[in-house]
Amino acid sequence: MTFTEQAKKIFQQAIRDYHLTDNVDTPVNNPYNRDSIEYKLYLKCWIDTVQWHLEDLIRDPHIDPVDALVLKRRIDHSNQDRTDLVEEIDTYFRQQYSDVKAAADARLNTESPAWAVDRLSILELKIWHMEEQTKRPEASEEHKARCQAKLDVLLEQRIDLSTAIDQLMDDYQAGRKVMKVYRQMKMYNDPSTNPVLYKK
Repeated sequence: MTFTEQAKKIFQQAIRDYHLTDNVDTPVNNPYNRDSIEYKLYLKCWIDTVQWHLEDLIRDPHIDPVDALVLKRRIDHSNQDRTDLVEEIDTYFRQQYSDVKAAADARLNTESPAWAVDRLSILELKIWHMEEQTKRPEASEEHKARCQAKLDVLLEQRIDLSTAIDQLMDDYQAGRKVMKVYRQMKMYNDPSTNPVLYKK
């Protein structure tokens, strides 16, 4: 089983588990060992899934402004959790390839492997929810057809992104690419670098 086959299976499991309650306040029940990459992948997709539904809620045009602010703060916190977890997954990859000697002509990639995996997790969410739209009993046939066309593109994108990630892993293993990771260093969450916070 390739890495992306394993990841997609775990992502789909997390999405299914969330939709058993379909409630953003459902506590995560991660079935994997805390020190494993499987645990990190499941948690990553769980965070993405909860945030997906928080983003739906905050777009309600009739939402109370106070409730909207609470949701916005929660989404901000979720984004930071997501970023932190992506960096943990990159640490896993760095350990995986730490003994590989890079070739003299090894190239860099535009993003770290964990950020590509992040996109794969979100893509699984898009596929789940677009497929849901193709089966909505009250939706028009035109709506279902439009969503099916979009779903077809997403499924092709899943194949392409999975292939690209697995090829990247092969390149790292063979030393054809060298892995460098830069931390996100988000400034707006840091009271020492956000002027609105440190000027108070």
